[in-house]
Amino acid sequence: MTSTERDLRAEAEAWLAGDPDPATREELRAALDRGDDLADRFAGPLRFGTAGLRGPLRAGPNGMNLAVVRAAAAGLVRWLADNRVEGPLVVGYDARHGSHAFAVETARVATGAGRPALLLPRPLPTPVLAFAVRQHGAAAGVMVTASHNPPQDNGYKVYLGDGSQIVPPADVEIEHAIRAVGPLADVPLGPPGEVLTDEIVQAYVDAAIGVVDPEVPRDLVVAYSPMHGVGRDVFVATLTAAGYPAPFVVEAQAEPDADFPTVAFPNPEEPGATDLLLALAKESGADIAIANDPDADRCAVAVPLDDGGWRLLRGDEVGALLADHLMRRGVRGRYATTIVSSSLLSRMCASRGLPYGETLTGFKWIVRAGPDGADLVYGYEEALGYCVAPPMVRDKDGITAALLVCELAAGLKAELRTLADRLDELAVQYGVHATDQLSVRVDDLSEIADAMATIRRRPPAELLDEPVTGIEDRLPESDVLIVRAGTTRVVVRPSGTEPKLKAYLEVVEPVVAGDIRKARETAAASLAALRTETAAALGLR
Repeated sequence: MTSTERDLRAEAEAWLAGDPDPATREELRAALDRGDDLADRFAGPLRFGTAGLRGPLRAGPNGMNLAVVRAAAAGLVRWLADNRVEGPLVVGYDARHGSHAFAVETARVATGAGRPALLLPRPLPTPVLAFAVRQHGAAAGVMVTASHNPPQDNGYKVYLGDGSQIVPPADVEIEHAIRAVGPLADVPLGPPGEVLTDEIVQAYVDAAIGVVDPEVPRDLVVAYSPMHGVGRDVFVATLTAAGYPAPFVVEAQAEPDADFPTVAFPNPEEPGATDLLLALAKESGADIAIANDPDADRCAVAVPLDDGGWRLLRGDEVGALLADHLMRRGVRGRYATTIVSSSLLSRMCASRGLPYGETLTGFKWIVRAGPDGADLVYGYEEALGYCVAPPMVRDKDGITAALLVCELAAGLKAELRTLADRLDELAVQYGVHATDQLSVRVDDLSEIADAMATIRRRPPAELLDEPVTGIEDRLPESDVLIVRAGTTRVVVRPSGTEPKLKAYLEVVEPVVAGDIRKARETAAASLAALRTETAAALGLR
């Protein structure tokens, strides 16, 4: 046995002594007996990334388990106390494996420290938790969810008292507080706090229907999937309370199921994830199809094609449609997106005299665009996240976004038009802003570091035969590289929530003589070529 192996075994034995969960103790003991599977478990503690803690359900510091959750809760509660932040801790959870137990453990740590804890009444969407934090004047909120990650993962998102996700320096300070917790057996545990009633859900629904105009048409046929998550009941309640017909729901994906049996990855962006939804949309004669991800903070939209098929809109397309809709309704204020989203929103704001904000990736930054988010009226990111009512939910919200999409689609339907028609109007005015993503999932995170190093060492001199006009390296602020050549742009970064390398591609093609079809075909061909060039620049096969 090498010294490294001995050190790992000693670390594992020490972890076993403090692990409060018999199930993970047994799991780790089995791994010790086998003599394998230790290096990754003890590669280091989970760290706060784009969306708080997130990792595989397993024993050890590099996983999501009761011990890690107890330490995280204790660190958070200590940080709140040190900063003299008063008020309860609100805790929500989705239907993933372990979510309820992790939520209860968090509440018990809070009450054990003398702070009131309010537990949401059942598995609910993440935006309901973000709403509840402000509704109850809480010191902070915790949402136990891994959003759209694979079934073997779970996570832990922390919200501040204003309903927004944590940002530096709070995340670093909380992480330091977690590391200083000491023996877990010494963390005092109290009762599981107060379980809120469904009044909080009704309050969310009542606020959500205020997003839409009560005087606009309501004739719309919607096909919907909650993707085995927790969005169905809240979405259906919100849609019908707003006066729309109840949607057709994908039966096989209607109930929460932590194993996500009908999809390879429970993410509407992943190939095949919306197949059942689109089949239902065609069968039911729907006008639009909508999917939430499992914790319902994201919203995917699909539209029918002339040939009888369906097309899933890109996040940038929905983002532009919703922004345009709010602008046409006269909603004035700041419209914001991220450095990896399409540049179309900036052009829309410039032409309409509205303030524009561009931030790093993540809604924790979007909601702080401009003067700390004070004038924000709308924000979106290309990964299907939209904030359409910042005073209500200061985060992405797949329920209110879906409702606003329905308002837009129903209004267009009354005019015998569609979302696709509105996209064509925007293309004629601003050019076809075509976007795509090169996404590479890895087993070894060093592959991502190697690819980032490769493109930094030898960045492309040309994109689509045009000379590169600018290279922006965001290190050390963020691990992002931006390459521009005229209106062509490539943004490369590691994912903050999954083991993926992502390259965001954009080309802009003007519409000449009203020929939208030709402009879209040219843009699609350019995107395909740009994808190949980007893969080569990253050293990918």
